Amino acid sequence: MSDYLNSLFGLDGKVAVVIGGTGELCGAMAEGLAQAGAEVVLVGRSQEKADARLASISAKGGKGYFIAGDLSSKAGIQSLLDNVLKKSGQVDILVNGAGANSPTPFLDIQEDEYDRIFDINMKAVFLACQVFGKYLVQRGEGGSIINVGSMSGLIPLSRVFTYSATKAAVHNLSKNLAREWAISKVRVNTLVPGFFPAEQNRKVLTPERVNSIMGHTPMNRFGNSDELVGVTLLMASGKAGSFITGTEMIVDGGYAAMTI
Repeated sequence: MSDYLNSLFGLDGKVAVVIGGTGELCGAMAEGLAQAGAEVVLVGRSQEKADARLASISAKGGKGYFIAGDLSSKAGIQSLLDNVLKKSGQVDILVNGAGANSPTPFLDIQEDEYDRIFDINMKAVFLACQVFGKYLVQRGEGGSIINVGSMSGLIPLSRVFTYSATKAAVHNLSKNLAREWAISKVRVNTLVPGFFPAEQNRKVLTPERVNSIMGHTPMNRFGNSDELVGVTLLMASGKAGSFITGTEMIVDGGYAAMTI
């Protein structure tokens, strides 16, 4: 990286906590943050997936570690923050990317399914923003929170009712917090992927649905996870992204621009 690009996007000395970092999309984002110089903390449930991702990060010269965080309660997320501060001394970037989905028809959705998806997609994001946001605001040095949204949080997509509702809530929360914390230089943005095959959505990608998606995507393909890295670095950077807050960064191959 040239000195100029490093001055804009370099993250040397920064610590990035990536919730959902053992997954495909956030894992790629974590690798990008590590390549830019940040120490990356992967938060998830799978030690095996974390080890594979950390091996890839290390092979490319990056550094990081894994914490099996409990995101089901505020106390669990506070414990996560405390552990990171103990190990790394600071947090500068938070990526909220854990996700769950289901193709259940609306009238058949049971409360336990609704609660499970809501708790993972929205409650955990809400609580993580509370805990990490409080730390960043009180620290007084600014920071970046990147919440992973969805096209279904912007426009109604069929067959993912609970998921869509939770993502719409994430988009709203992100804008609200951006307004609240702008004076403290804590930036909050939403990264909005288009259609990227990942663990949480493969169950709904039937051949019929894939054909429909391709017909609505001008680039006529799915996104690759590493295509989220550039916008991640922009939002994470305190230099290149210093005046970017409260916005939705869409990476969708033109899906949102398509009408008829």
